[in-house]
Amino acid sequence: MDNDELEAIRQARMAELQKSQGGAPGGAQGMPQMGGRPGGAGGAGGAEDEGRVAILSQILTANARERLSRIRIVRQDRARQVEDMLIRLAQTGQIRKKVEEEELVSLLDQISKQDQKTSNNNKIIIDRRELDDDDDDFFD
Repeated sequence: MDNDELEAIRQARMAELQKSQGGAPGGAQGMPQMGGRPGGAGGAGGAEDEGRVAILSQILTANARERLSRIRIVRQDRARQVEDMLIRLAQTGQIRKKVEEEELVSLLDQISKQDQKTSNNNKIIIDRRELDDDDDDFFD
């Protein structure tokens, strides 16, 4: 297979994944991670998603798009966060070339480190005192 055929297969698979993600029956409509749109406006949400896909296809390589689609399957909120960040960077002109898969991985690492920092602030640490049991107490 040549690159054009592979790209066509990837595009078809990506469209199939996005269609299944957008059309999957979810629970409540107010939960965006389950495919529902807050507000219930289906037409406007579809146009917005198409715009996002168009922008992302311009700034991501095929491997990076594939990686992002696999991330979306596992953690849709994290994929949405990465997409928002990439679109924001592209709109401000900070992205000059297509984002490679390695750059996407480093971006994911940065986001996970930020999440760990915020989650560490919420942890409760219990530091118990150790029992001071000296054997030479009976000499005093």
